[in-house]
Amino acid sequence: MPLIDRDDTALVIIDVQSNFYPPTRLDVDRLRFQEMVQRIAWITQVADRLGIPVIVTEEDPATSGHTVPDIREALPAKAVTLAKNAFAVWDNPGIAAALEATGRTTMVLVGIETDICVAHSALQLHDAGKRVVVVDDAAYSPGPAHERGLRRLAGQGIETLSTKELFYDWVRTIEYADAFHDTHADLTLPPGVRL
Repeated sequence: MPLIDRDDTALVIIDVQSNFYPPTRLDVDRLRFQEMVQRIAWITQVADRLGIPVIVTEEDPATSGHTVPDIREALPAKAVTLAKNAFAVWDNPGIAAALEATGRTTMVLVGIETDICVAHSALQLHDAGKRVVVVDDAAYSPGPAHERGLRRLAGQGIETLSTKELFYDWVRTIEYADAFHDTHADLTLPPGVRL
């Protein structure tokens, strides 16, 4: 697969909401979930500094709450946050219109849940002619559902990569990477990411 062109990318953050996994959900690995949140917040800050548009979705926010504070605080001023009623982002007319308005054809997906909303979104966007990339260490489902979701995506030809791989696709050269780090030294690397 070709490298990801930052100038043709939109970042889509799917349903990382404060009450999506209430305390009664005992199958949720809270540490793994929080590390995913930190990686998404970092990707969001990188996207902002590279001029990459960010679209955020919230499924049933009245019940599941709003985007978690760590991500909300990292959002660029121009980020768009929209309610989502269908599992696939593309099946929500307002979200589809916001994605089209970016003028980008590569959709980088992060969030929850890997096997449902992320998978449905990836498949529908792919069918709509978009290039779709799922960041596998910035997506989450409890238990074996995460791996099942990734297997389903692979079976349909949907690209997956890590947070680290995404960063290097976006910056491309040693010179640009060094300049980015020098200019944005305030960005702390998230767990599990070594550049």
